[in-house]
Amino acid sequence: MTSADAAALQHEIYAGIPLSQSLGFQITELDGSEITVAAPLGPNVNVHSTGFAGSLYALGILTGWGLVRHLIRRRGLTAELVVAEAGIRYRAPVRGDITCRCTVPQGQAEAFTAQLESEGRARLAIEVSVGRAGAAHLTATMAAQVTAD
Repeated sequence: MTSADAAALQHEIYAGIPLSQSLGFQITELDGSEITVAAPLGPNVNVHSTGFAGSLYALGILTGWGLVRHLIRRRGLTAELVVAEAGIRYRAPVRGDITCRCTVPQGQAEAFTAQLESEGRARLAIEVSVGRAGAAHLTATMAAQVTAD
């Protein structure tokens, strides 16, 4: 990854989803198959002084969406990308700054982008770890469809 890739992706997310800025969404690592995002607890806190469930969900979705968007761009494709289905399981309170991590195995990433390129549409199941030691676990299916430039 180059820092330019991460900066461009973060800018796209900020422009398209303004709430991401309010959450404090920051891409800290990005490579061919993994993304790590950080956000401060402060703007995402609940009445118990832990991470607000809605913020944890939003940060997890943004993390996964960001990685899949990155996979599509690396393949040189232009596509609409939406969350087709998602769910989250909260396992423990998040008591500090929030970290989200999503990894897509190289083979799955390649199969997804190859199908998107050849068929014009594809789906990819992702998993996102939210908080330290997986305090929450988000699963989602991302759906992409190639668009004309």
